[in-house]
Amino acid sequence: MPAYRAPARPYDRNRAAQLCRGFMRAGVRLNIVIGLTLLSAAPVPAQSNWWEGITGTGTPDYTGRWQEEERARKRLQRVRAPLEDLRPDPTPYRSDEMIAAMEAAIDRYQQLLSIGGWPMVPKGRMMRVGESDNRVPILRKRLRMSGDLTSSNSGYYDSNTFDDQLSQAVRHFQLRHGLRPTGRVERSTYPALNVTTERRLAQLLLNLRRIQGLMKNRVEDRYILVNVPAFQLEAVERYEVQQRHRVIVGRAVRQTPSIKATIRGLNFFPYWRVPDSIANFDIIPRLAKEPDYLSKEKILVLNGVDGPEVDPYSIVWGAADTTRLKFRQDPGPQNALGLVRIDMPNKDIVYMHDTPMKSLFGQRSRGFSAGCVRVQDVFKLVEWIARYEPGWEQPGRVAHVIQAGQPLDVKLTRPIPVYFAYITAWAERDGEVVFRSDIYGRDSTVGPIAEADVEPDPEKPKLPDLVAP
Repeated sequence: MPAYRAPARPYDRNRAAQLCRGFMRAGVRLNIVIGLTLLSAAPVPAQSNWWEGITGTGTPDYTGRWQEEERARKRLQRVRAPLEDLRPDPTPYRSDEMIAAMEAAIDRYQQLLSIGGWPMVPKGRMMRVGESDNRVPILRKRLRMSGDLTSSNSGYYDSNTFDDQLSQAVRHFQLRHGLRPTGRVERSTYPALNVTTERRLAQLLLNLRRIQGLMKNRVEDRYILVNVPAFQLEAVERYEVQQRHRVIVGRAVRQTPSIKATIRGLNFFPYWRVPDSIANFDIIPRLAKEPDYLSKEKILVLNGVDGPEVDPYSIVWGAADTTRLKFRQDPGPQNALGLVRIDMPNKDIVYMHDTPMKSLFGQRSRGFSAGCVRVQDVFKLVEWIARYEPGWEQPGRVAHVIQAGQPLDVKLTRPIPVYFAYITAWAERDGEVVFRSDIYGRDSTVGPIAEADVEPDPEKPKLPDLVAP
């Protein structure tokens, strides 16, 4: 029996062209997948055109898909630099050593101002290694005057070439100012470079007064200080920093206040009793667009603080009485407070706590909260807080409580003072002078400082769309 043959189809020029283009695109996609797989398995030499050895990748892709694949390839190659934003020195902010270091820095900046201060670097395109730019000599002078660049070769400062030594100086400058240390003069770096010597001096004087104010009373043997614009916390004991932690602080519209309070307890597996401000500004407007939000986040509606539960679908949220209705989120992995809350009663109703959104600690600028302070590696801090409590002397008790998974409230027999401070400039004992962005505009007495917003991170993740303290 003869083999079956499909009837011949008349030649269709348009269909043939479509098939051809389809095969070509499929080949491009296949080769891109192969190329990306190889990239993830082995490093690619710098400056290499990896696609040149793969057949078919020279085919133009007019849909823009090729450009997207190229961006994906670059993301695979990029190694995310670790953050270097915590102070390394064990000297606390609240210390005579810090005061002495700041006074020495102020003397140096006054001397710089007496000779006219550093020059302004004209804005323009990016400056980076290997390129020539007539602004480079100005940049070298600027960085030399601020102590970021040193060279014994006098002719070096006249060269227009951006070299490795200058790149390291730029990186040092960026680290001192809380910027991403790329070693390139980018759009975000120009504003920080061009804050005048006079304004930096005024900023140092203002922050010296702030630190002196923190030391008016007796400096306790054991306390915690959160420096809000530096996004970091230090736990101090016997006048030395024992631990430092990255923190998340309030957004500009929900600022973390400057306060002194006392840590009186620890709440493991806490309920989150939603403040009226968050209920009014965040939750209720959201319910108008997303009626099932409460059930998804396991948030209950109560008639009064500890009253009976109310069916949220029975409430007309546009006319809800928020003085009566209260919100409470049950303990668990979705809880906005995480697994532990550090109780520190104060008039602003702010506190420190864990968070389920730990990826945000990888950001350089961490103003994401509604005013409370979220602490990275919070269990280590909690263990430090509780270390002199009966039954908590040995390390590992916190891990045991977390593993047990049961709510537990610990009342401290030795309460610990805590300070939320606003320090945007300080000096280290080695002479390093450090500045941070005035995220809330509280340095207004020294005039506006242009770098108020830290450079957006190109790899910054999309923030979870969650309501949180």
